[in-house]
Amino acid sequence: MNPEHHRRGGATVSALNRMDSWEANLVLNLRLWCEGPNGQNHARRDYTGALPEQDADRAWNNFEKLVEKIVGTAHRPLVRHEVGCNCVGSDECVFVHLIRTASDGHLNDAALIATLLSGPAHAEHIAILAGEVGDTIRRIHRAANAPHSPADKTRVVRLH
Repeated sequence: MNPEHHRRGGATVSALNRMDSWEANLVLNLRLWCEGPNGQNHARRDYTGALPEQDADRAWNNFEKLVEKIVGTAHRPLVRHEVGCNCVGSDECVFVHLIRTASDGHLNDAALIATLLSGPAHAEHIAILAGEVGDTIRRIHRAANAPHSPADKTRVVRLH
């Protein structure tokens, strides 16, 4: 493979600060997972800090299975940016779009998106895992961002 082949998946197409928080979190967790055991332990804390132990273990296992399946069956190496980089590459964006589409309940579309990263023989399995990962990370972020007082509700305006 030539260097152009690798750059294709890393072309900047978005920025973390322009994404929904749960989507940016997925990109960061993907990057951390790719860093190795230390990064994986750091990413796993998102799950263990927000879910009961058994649910966190199952959710993290699903995330790992998803990434391992994509990386293990990819057409070419998955290209990512550094953990601290605000840029989001095209492979990372496809990863998020896959999870968003699957967790919105559009599994056929998600399977088609999965073929951008992997072969068609694995697309359905990847789409199902992506739906589970998306449901979980969205639930974690909804709980973290839930209004904590009446003043936090969107129907209450505070002037001073």
